Order: sequence, then C-alpha cells, then structure tokens
Amino acid sequence: MSSISSIPAVPAGSQISKVDQALYHQSNLIGDWKGSWTKNGQAVELDVVSIKNGTATVNYTHNGYTERGTATVSQNTITYGDVTLGTRDGTKAALEFAAGTATQSAILTKSTSTANQNPLVGNWIGSTASGSVAIQIQSITGNSAQIQYSILGQTGQGTGNVYAHAVDLGNVLISSTDGVHATVTYKVGQQTLSLAVKKFTPPTTTTGTSTASTTSVDQLA
Repeated sequence: MSSISSIPAVPAGSQISKVDQALYHQSNLIGDWKGSWTKNGQAVELDVVSIKNGTATVNYTHNGYTERGTATVSQNTITYGDVTLGTRDGTKAALEFAAGTATQSAILTKSTSTANQNPLVGNWIGSTASGSVAIQIQSITGNSAQIQYSILGQTGQGTGNVYAHAVDLGNVLISSTDGVHATVTYKVGQQTLSLAVKKFTPPTTTTGTSTASTTSVDQLA
C-alpha cells in the first residue's frame, strides 16, 4: 500500500525487540476507524475490536450496512476481504478497496473517545538484566481482558480477569493506578517476580533541524 509504505522508525538506543514492535503495531490497529471514500464521499468504517496473533475481529460498515468477521493482521496493516487498512501512528489510517478492476481509497481517523476505556488497555514494556517484558492488553469488556505477553522469553495469551486497577491471567498479574506506570507480577515455578513496566507510546516525528527516519513495513516484520 503506497500511502503507508513507511512508518517512523524506533529511535536508536530504545532497544525495542521485534516482539515489542509487533505488539505496538497491533495496538495501533485496534480501534474504531471512520472516514469516507474519496470517489463518492460515502461513509466507511472499520472497527477493529480485538487482535490475537495474526487475526482480528472487525466490524466493517459500508454502503449503509455492517458486517462482522475475521481479518488478517500483518505488521501495521490489516486485511478484511477486499479492503486493507494500514496506519503509521495509530491516529490516521489509509483504507484501500480492490476487487478486480474496481478500486476505492479513503483516509480514516480513529475515534478519540476514551471516556469509558480502562487505562490498563495498551502496550506495556520494560526490561531487566535477564531480558525484555512486553504485555499487550488489547481490550477490556466488563471483567474480562484480552491479553498477550512476552516476559523474559516466555510468551502467552488469553482472557484475564479484571480487578479494579489490575488484570490477572493466572501466572501473570499487571496493575497500574495512573495508566502510565505498572507492576507486573510473574510466577516462574515456585518463584514470584515483580517487574516494572511503562505504557509504550509511539515515537513522534520532530520538525525543524531534526527529523525521524523512516523504514519500510517489510523491514519491520
């Protein structure tokens, strides 16, 4: 997709692993994307409800009706049937439709309403002398949370239980009171480790004398 062929590179020295990058890209895709087709001005919407590994649950609204289905996720793009959405920063996205010779394109904006969003939702990353920590809380509905994690080389995913300011997934517990800093409690055998993590926010492009470098989507695979 030419309109999203590059995204800001991870700043040098940040030591973000490829696993962390993948979680970051997936988190950027989650949300309700709205806009209109450039050719006819009709409204189009792609609501990315949740992502697990390389698949996502989406609601696709076009031509006045909504269909729900499963999409394919690849790096910072998501494909559902004949439409593909990609985003650089998790705020603006390019949507392209292609079926035979028929094509359409649109620029979508993610809904900014966060009034009811639990501050635990997002990417949490950190590191220790033993390795990196990356936890992605994809969504929270009621007392259930969709979560993926990579902790010191161990990975997992599932549905966790939400308790006030914490999400519990059996051997992994993450808690935060400010939505920025969190503590991860992780059980390894008979040991319980406490690890500090911080919510990951995307790098921004600076203006003036300094600009962020870019890299192709394929290079971030």
